[in-house]
Amino acid sequence: MKRLFITLAVIAISFSSFAQESATTTFKVWGNCGMCKQTIEKAAKTEGVSAATWNVETKMLELTYQPGKTTPEKVQQKIAATGYDTEKVTGDNKAYDKLHGCCKYERKAGEVSKEKCCETNECCKDATCCKEGKCSGKCDKGEKGAEACCATAGSCCKKGTSAN
Repeated sequence: MKRLFITLAVIAISFSSFAQESATTTFKVWGNCGMCKQTIEKAAKTEGVSAATWNVETKMLELTYQPGKTTPEKVQQKIAATGYDTEKVTGDNKAYDKLHGCCKYERKAGEVSKEKCCETNECCKDATCCKEGKCSGKCDKGEKGAEACCATAGSCCKKGTSAN
């Protein structure tokens, strides 16, 4: 009877150890500085994540997690909710707008929404940029984000001319 109990205990421990095994993966998260690092790592450390380290230079996050409790995709969703783009998930635009100035990075091409384009006047010189998918003014050629804005808004703002 004692042997049976010991055998069952060993089996139970083996199964719990197996279920607790962790996996490690890396993925890109855009950001710039130490403040970004703190925010990204804090967002990544959700239930099932034992370690998350973001490298400022390479923009790569090394994630150690328990596959039974979370997935890299869920972690990327959490990070994106704080305003940071990952390689699979676009950061929340409102959260991005609230980031400190030094934390704002050049967004991936095509990530700026039409609404964002019109709100911030990134493509056109007047506030009616992208209205109904068309520009009513000219692009500001030197402004960052115009390429991404134009990519999402269609033909507006091409090469400094109106699409009208």
